[in-house]
Amino acid sequence: MMNRFKQKRKHNTKCACSVCQTPIDTPLGYGSLMPTYIENFSKKDMKRRVFLTDDICVLDEEHFFVNGCLELPIIGEDDVFTWNVWVSLSADNFFRMLDAWEDPARVGLEPMFGWFSTDLPDYPDTINLKTNVHIREVGMRPFIELEPTDHPLAAEQREGITRERIEELARIVESDV
Repeated sequence: MMNRFKQKRKHNTKCACSVCQTPIDTPLGYGSLMPTYIENFSKKDMKRRVFLTDDICVLDEEHFFVNGCLELPIIGEDDVFTWNVWVSLSADNFFRMLDAWEDPARVGLEPMFGWFSTDLPDYPDTINLKTNVHIREVGMRPFIELEPTDHPLAAEQREGITRERIEELARIVESDV
């Protein structure tokens, strides 16, 4: 089985491991390669049923997804940990977003409701968490805002994530092969 996540970026400076204090480069984000729903598709099904780029995905010409950034503030730092995740949109919202894709005025689009479509490791079920998709400047992926619930991922988006938790996620993601 392939690793479902690609490393997004490394921290600019060496940090000390929270357990042993050894200097390490801690990733500050991971990205999902595709919506969870299509991860186990055969090559034949992928070719026949899926249109997939780095930014958008269409399944069976009736399910529409956008790749966006779920940002978690790092407690005590000025940086964020980012999960690049897939969110489903209604057809109307998907095409409204696409119509404005290269238009600088797209930042004026109202947030769009979406369903979280990425299964993240070491969290309770993340599929179908309610989201708002905020379109940002041209060249930037949308910002994904989770509904403020008691789900641990939503709590981390509101309250922040610790460096220890980031290290734990890195160990899990990097060992998931």
